[in-house]
Amino acid sequence: MTELPLRDLPKISLHDHLDGGLRPATVLELAAEESLELPGGAPQAEPSEASAQALAEWFRQRCTSGSLVEYLTTFDVTLAVMQTRAGLTRVAREFVEDLVADGVIYGEIRWAPEQHLRRGLSLDDAVEAVQEGIDQAIEASDRVIRVGQLVSAMRQADRGVEIAELALRHRDRGVVGFDIAGPEAGFPASRMREAFELLQREMLPVTVHAGEADGLESIRGALIDGHALRLGHGVRIAEDVTIDSEDDEGVSVSLGRLASWVRDRRIPLEVSPSSNLQTGAFAAWGDTLADHPLDMLFQLGFRVTVNTDNRLMSATSLTRELGLLVDTFDYGLAELLQLQLNAAEGAFLPLEDRDELADLLHEGFGTA
Repeated sequence: MTELPLRDLPKISLHDHLDGGLRPATVLELAAEESLELPGGAPQAEPSEASAQALAEWFRQRCTSGSLVEYLTTFDVTLAVMQTRAGLTRVAREFVEDLVADGVIYGEIRWAPEQHLRRGLSLDDAVEAVQEGIDQAIEASDRVIRVGQLVSAMRQADRGVEIAELALRHRDRGVVGFDIAGPEAGFPASRMREAFELLQREMLPVTVHAGEADGLESIRGALIDGHALRLGHGVRIAEDVTIDSEDDEGVSVSLGRLASWVRDRRIPLEVSPSSNLQTGAFAAWGDTLADHPLDMLFQLGFRVTVNTDNRLMSATSLTRELGLLVDTFDYGLAELLQLQLNAAEGAFLPLEDRDELADLLHEGFGTA
């Protein structure tokens, strides 16, 4: 792993799931407190360092299958302990604490409130509980960090309008945008067209999971039907990039209309390298991180950002993801800074705040 001081560098996290970022010890402690039997065959034992390590390893192994559908089954475990106000508040607080420890100065937390209602919470109760945890962590932090909620609707549940209205109710109380998540193939953005049109009328920013488990039509749907300002993952936009020639002098490529649109309009790609490898998002190009189209897209001028997706499932952090890019693609501080500036520009914040983030990045990277 690189010797660059990556953890100390300021970072921006745009694609990070709340229910994918729990501490293993917290899962065990909340399960014990609530007398819950963890689903899915997850190891369950009295909370200890050893049992937490065993649970962390179970998550990692289950998520390295090359299938997004199989990957998503592990969330049954984390969701089980996130059904009370206290549980949600604790998870959100610790989530932000871990962002701070990782050097993140701005983070967007995405999650689906509709998945947290089994024990009597309302949608609004759930959003308020998460915001309470976020606020607690920010207030207690000795470092400056800003955090916003991205409220997600589950693609397969057809509650898009209801969840969009929820996001709008809380837009001035922590919510900065909207997302749809869940199984991508077979559940296009067009299923929630009414919700997206409502959000566009009310001018709440939207990001859409697309180009991860499905191809170019998923991306096209996110942009046309979802009015997406960012693409969640979006790595399969590389399917619209053709290598015309390759020799000692370099590589010549041509872009299809969709790829050109995404690049030329500077639509951010929320790429998550480790997660993309685990779910097979770039299996068409190979099965190692070196085969990830991230570097090609970055070199071609796409607005690539780097994210963790699910820190628990991928046993990762933003520091680790950047380190992997340094080791795999020989990136230096200049490339890492550009990736963070891409994220700052794509953040769902007012222009002045995005400019402030850029200034903080330049200062932290020593380029101010």
